[in-house]
Amino acid sequence: MRRDIVQGGFEPCLLTLLRLSVDREPGTSLTSGWLLRALARTRHLVRAAELAYTISDELEQGTQLLELVKAAAGAGDLGGAQALAESIPLWQLRDQALVALVPAWARAGERDRSVALAERIRYPHNWGWAWALLARVVADSGDIDEALRFAARADDEVSIYAFDGTEQLLALLVEVAVATGDHDRAAALADRVEDITWSRNPTGWSKARSLAVVLAREALEGDLGRLDALMRPRPGPADGAGSNLRVRARGEAGDQDMASEGDLDGSVARPLSARSPLDAWDMACVLDAVVATADQDVALALASRAETLLATGDGRDHDILLRSLMLLLARHGQAERAMALADRLDSELSAARQADIVGELASSGDARGSEALAHAITDRRAQDRALIEVVRMLALRGDQDRAKVLVHSINDRWAQGEALLAVARETARHGDPDAAEALARSIAYRGTRARALAALVEMSEPSRARRLAAQAVVLGGWDPVLPVLEQVVPRSVAVVVDQMMS
Repeated sequence: MRRDIVQGGFEPCLLTLLRLSVDREPGTSLTSGWLLRALARTRHLVRAAELAYTISDELEQGTQLLELVKAAAGAGDLGGAQALAESIPLWQLRDQALVALVPAWARAGERDRSVALAERIRYPHNWGWAWALLARVVADSGDIDEALRFAARADDEVSIYAFDGTEQLLALLVEVAVATGDHDRAAALADRVEDITWSRNPTGWSKARSLAVVLAREALEGDLGRLDALMRPRPGPADGAGSNLRVRARGEAGDQDMASEGDLDGSVARPLSARSPLDAWDMACVLDAVVATADQDVALALASRAETLLATGDGRDHDILLRSLMLLLARHGQAERAMALADRLDSELSAARQADIVGELASSGDARGSEALAHAITDRRAQDRALIEVVRMLALRGDQDRAKVLVHSINDRWAQGEALLAVARETARHGDPDAAEALARSIAYRGTRARALAALVEMSEPSRARRLAAQAVVLGGWDPVLPVLEQVVPRSVAVVVDQMMS
């Protein structure tokens, strides 16, 4: 517990602490996921694979090997990752590993190797994913012709082999089309996502997440036509069931009730059909996807439609959409409107939502408004949570003095520690490591103090980083420290494994 624990022989001391911690704590066997992935990330992939192959359950073994492939690829060891992928016994998991490596090789500038790998994938339902992911990477690199070629190949595979998840793959191809500037193609692919969602969702009970992705992308471009069409009753067979709603809406010039594409002022007032694939959860996904990037007009137009959905929907996932709506309003300068919605809830949930609103308002950069709103919350726990978010925002902006003053207005010691952790981290980031460490050490709770010290490790010079890491292990065990240990002492995990095996 004392500082002199690290005065001599840092590495033996730290490694012993880590080894003892691993031996004592539950879920830290040699084949536990975190230890294997840490070995892979620190260039000890062979050792990690050897341990994974000792797992007797074939599915669990394959799952761990797949995660090792991803970890090694993320660390830049693509050759080792591919060799391991090709050794996975279960073909489906082997395929998933190869699919993950196709874009990784392309990002590394090895496009020919990436293409060759895609050609070797065994199961047809994985072919489309490989080509679509490759198309996305190539599009990001600026090679439009090649991206379109790979995207067309992915589309061909989807057209031949229908499978669960087709709409997710098509949603990815929408992104590729937008990235290549082919907006007509993007719209056509989005229509197919919608049509598949309709065909698989005849009663409105399944989720349509891919459609929500498409709707969010269109909304950011100012196009709410598809969203408005989906908020209308589904046409019956006599009206041509199976035709795309957005196409129909554009073709019915005489229908004055239908909001036109890009019309951000009108909102839909009709009740939702029970057969609509768009439910409260999907609308919440749309709002969450655009909350930080939508401009004011789009945000308020979506808010209006969300309120319509809340008023006319069947009540399922009402609270989820309401929370997303309040956060959207708060982020875009409508905090009072958001708080009015929160006031309609029961007292406990209302207090929690008020804290969420303050956090979102703080994220928008309104320090003064969010602080005043936080102090107006009457529920003490919710107020503390709100103040933590304001402190984090102030610290992130470099206003450390004001952040520290606000910390002292928090009465709960745990909440105060969470706020101090944020201030300590940002103080170190702004170049004052001594003050940052003093703040971290002032935190009352051991676990929070350990996390604060660990957070300072990656921003400290080597000798300070090693000392902080050792002390964090003593205070909080391996959990908060392992990610930074890989940076400070990359060989530490391998040494622990060697000692445990001996």
